[in-house]
Amino acid sequence: MRTLGVIPARLGSTRLPRKVLLDVAGRPMIEWVWRAAVASGQMDEVVVATDSAEVMEACAERGIAARMTSAECASGSDRVCEVARLVEADIYVNIQGDEPLLTPGHFRPLLDLFARDEVRVGTVAVPCPAEDVGNPNAVKVVTARNGRALYFSRATIPHDRDGMGGVAWRKHLGLYAYRRDALEEFARLRPSALEMAERLEQLRMLENGIDIFVGDAEGDTIGVDTEADRRRVEEILLARR
Repeated sequence: MRTLGVIPARLGSTRLPRKVLLDVAGRPMIEWVWRAAVASGQMDEVVVATDSAEVMEACAERGIAARMTSAECASGSDRVCEVARLVEADIYVNIQGDEPLLTPGHFRPLLDLFARDEVRVGTVAVPCPAEDVGNPNAVKVVTARNGRALYFSRATIPHDRDGMGGVAWRKHLGLYAYRRDALEEFARLRPSALEMAERLEQLRMLENGIDIFVGDAEGDTIGVDTEADRRRVEEILLARR
């Protein structure tokens, strides 16, 4: 199966302007993401999808494959869909451009899911750090025994009502892979009620009967939304050298 990794990279972010090109430990943030994806060896090609000529230029300077997409794309998934109309593949991987702590090891458990014929959409989760259990910015996921996602939420799920302990909370990482037909189906769906309530795009699939299977990965990441996030990530990356 041909697998294409796509890193949506919108320059006009609001909370942290121009974040995909911000310097993090000596490299633009988008380069850290691309390097991790390529080093995984799990994809035939990894491309950046952007609506910015400046991002295209930065990628060209660093030997990063990139494609221009329209400014009308409302989400990263829309950019992946646009690339899918131009580049043929069996599986498309949506890789968040603001996750510079992704490692090559995050990709294998994601793509290993597709050895199962019933898997049309996959994602990954890690053990939830204690400080993130009650954090609404950390998305939690609950699955069936076969790995099928039952629900994603910013709330603390499952809820330990009687304080019995022993709950293994899982933190969802924003890394997705789709078979081509599932990506095309998703692109045709309108935003759903649960999606809009939680501000979680993956709930659109669950509400419309598209199963998502969740692989177990190791190593938490930090999505960069603020300058404080950028500084935390930079410290971690510098410590890895």
